[in-house]
This record gives sequence, C-alpha cells and structure tokens, in this order.
Amino acid sequence: MIRRTLELVALVSVGAGWGVYTGSLMLAVSGAVAGALLWVALDNLRAGLVLRWLSRGEPSTPPAVGAVWAEVGERARKALLKLTRQAADSEAKLAKFLEAMQASPNGVVLLDAGWHIVWCNLTAAQHLGIDGKRDVQQIIKNLVRDPGFTAYLGAGDFSGPVEIPGRDYLQEPPQRISVQVHPYADGRMLLLSRDVTALQQAETMRRDFVANVSHEIRTPLTVLSGFVETMQHLPLDETDRARYLGLMAQQAERMQTLVNDLLTLSRLEGSPVPGTGESFDAGELLDTAMDEARALSQVLAQGSHVLVRVFGPAPRLVGSRNEWHSAVSNLLSNAVRYTPAGGQVSAGWRLLPDGGAELAVADTGPGIAAEHLPRLTERFYRVDRSRSRETGGTGLGLAIVKHVVQRHGAQLRIDSRLGKGSVFTIAVPAQRVRVNGTAD
Repeated sequence: MIRRTLELVALVSVGAGWGVYTGSLMLAVSGAVAGALLWVALDNLRAGLVLRWLSRGEPSTPPAVGAVWAEVGERARKALLKLTRQAADSEAKLAKFLEAMQASPNGVVLLDAGWHIVWCNLTAAQHLGIDGKRDVQQIIKNLVRDPGFTAYLGAGDFSGPVEIPGRDYLQEPPQRISVQVHPYADGRMLLLSRDVTALQQAETMRRDFVANVSHEIRTPLTVLSGFVETMQHLPLDETDRARYLGLMAQQAERMQTLVNDLLTLSRLEGSPVPGTGESFDAGELLDTAMDEARALSQVLAQGSHVLVRVFGPAPRLVGSRNEWHSAVSNLLSNAVRYTPAGGQVSAGWRLLPDGGAELAVADTGPGIAAEHLPRLTERFYRVDRSRSRETGGTGLGLAIVKHVVQRHGAQLRIDSRLGKGSVFTIAVPAQRVRVNGTAD
C-alpha cells in the first residue's frame, strides 16, 4: 500500500513539476491530473493481468505486476491451492463412499423429492431392473411398475418394507425383493432393496420340516395311544397282550430311529468340516455296515437277502469314521428295505486311477423312476411312502448320506431304472484317500 501511494505521489509530482518548469499553474494542475490518470491506467493494467490469471483457475505462478498486485496474486494462488486440495479430498471421500455403496449386498437408490433417481448401485439395478446411468433423473414409479410398489409409495407409510417380484421372477424359486424407503433431508428419499428369496425358501423349508416331523411322529404316537387305551380298558389274554406290547415296542423303536436320524443331521450341519488328522480302514467299516444290513434283513425278510461284497481291496479314508459309518450304513439299509425278499444287495470299494476311490452299493429292487432321482436326498422325500413305513424307514437316510459326502468333498451319483434296480456310488477325492499299507 505504501509503495502504491509513493508511485501515485511520484507521478503527480512529475506532472506538477513539469507545469512549474514551464511557468504555468494550469499546466501544473494538468500535469498532476495526467500523472494521476497514468497511474490509474497502469494500475488497471496490472489488475487486468491478475484477473486474467485468476480466471484460468490454475494455481500457477502469478504474473509479475508490481509488489502489491503480486502479493494479491500470491495470496490468491495459495487460497486456490487450498481449495483444490479440499476439493480433491472431498472427491476422494465421495469416491470411496460410492465404492462402499457399490460393494453393499443391499441395493441403494438415492431419490429426490420428486422420486427422480439421483444415483443407484449395481445391486439395486439388478434387483429392480433399472440402469444406473441411463435411468438417472427418471421417476422410479415409471420404471418399477409393480402394483404393490406403486401403492406403497402412494400410501406414504414407510415404517416397514414391501415385497415385490425381482427381475428374475421366472427362476425357481421365484426371486423376491424387499424394498423400504427412508426419508431424509429436504424431502429426499433413500431406497434400500434386499433379496429375500433365500430367506423365504428357508422359511418354507422350516415349515415343511416341522410339518414332516410332526406327521412322522404322529403316526406311531397314534398307534401307541390306541394300544395303551386298549390294554387299559379291555381284558386281554397273554397272547394278545404280548402281541400288542410287541407292536408298541416296534412303534417306539421307529420314533427312536427318527429322533436319532434328526440328531445326526443336526450334528452334521452344526459341526466343522472333518479334518485330515484321522484315517480308518474303509474295508473294515464296510464289513461292519454289511453285518448290520444282514441283521436288518433277518428282521424284514428272515435273512433271505443275498448280500455280496464285490470289487477289489478297500483304501483307508481320511475324515470322520462315525460320519462315514452313518453314510454307508444308510445306503445298505435302504437297499435292504427296498429290495424284495430273495433279492441281492452288493457293495464294494475300488481304487481309481487318479488316486481317488469309489464305493458302490447296488440292489435288485424295483428301481426308481427318473423324475424322482433329483429329489431323493431331500429330507422326508419318499418314492413309496407305504413301503418306507412298512420297513421302518424315516425318510432321512439319503439326506444324511448327502451331508456326509459333501462334508468330505466327495460326490454321490444315483443310477436307477424301473425294474432294473439301483446303484448308489460315492466318489471320494484323492486327498481323502490313502492306500492301505502306506503312511498317513
């Protein structure tokens, strides 16, 4: 400021001095005015250079326009640098926030007060069938045309969600999307979407499971209750009494078997995957399971089934012996239950060229129609319910087999044709197989 004042005084003094030198007061005044105007012109020129530099919006070195304007330019440059850094930080934070929203398993849609789409992530685009770039500023009610969704927005009560069909509603099971709106500042809306197909399927499975368990237990309980009432109110001779007690024991055993299978399934689902620290002889396990199958055949058909062990030497398996015993025992017991008296059940291990192993259990039973094969491992699914109940089956055996196989990284194959019998094959991967006689 002092320098600018000195510049002005100097120019005015030069103009006035010229007038005094020429001996004229008017010229002295005119010279002073001219000097002042010249200073104003120079100052405006310097200001114009600074303004042009500022208009570029770049934090570069300001023009050399004298000490005062240079100081103004330098301060403006520093302020611009600060604003640029703040803008970059804000953009980086916004980018990270949007990345987090993109990574969210839930759909996120930002809406303005007029229900126009401001932004949405990929999950919301997939759930609602919209395009995150093309549909910006489109009214969401015009894009999501489900009547339930339109009524939900029109009612204005957003205390809870609404469920609508997803874009993949034709899949099996049909996709279902839960949508809820959350109002926030200035009438804007945050719309969250969530795929609840799996939750609904799990809830349906839970209801079916409870209904199936109740049904399976109700039948033996009804029989037991009937026999108890009979024995309480009717005089029975020793023969009838013994027969009724035998039937009651049979129904009680059936319920016990069902409870044991349910506990086995629960244990399989709730425990960690078996490690590699335990190994056992698969041939010895198969012999034990076949002895149990012969005992079952004795009960069901007076031991008339022919049980044969086939194939070559058995390997050692790495994993849980108890779980494998449940799986192999269930395969053999199923084969005995569904093979008529006098039929044959064969089972055996064999080593595969890739280092793995296979267990095959074959029977000469009635076979299974192709439409039933994909559902055989479902809980309580039976091809012939009357046959299963007659032989004491619970409908959980193959579900147990499936869980054991999956927990050991193996695969279950089922080959069957009506009238030709069935073959159940478990393929065990090489990492779960040891050849007998070698170190674990």
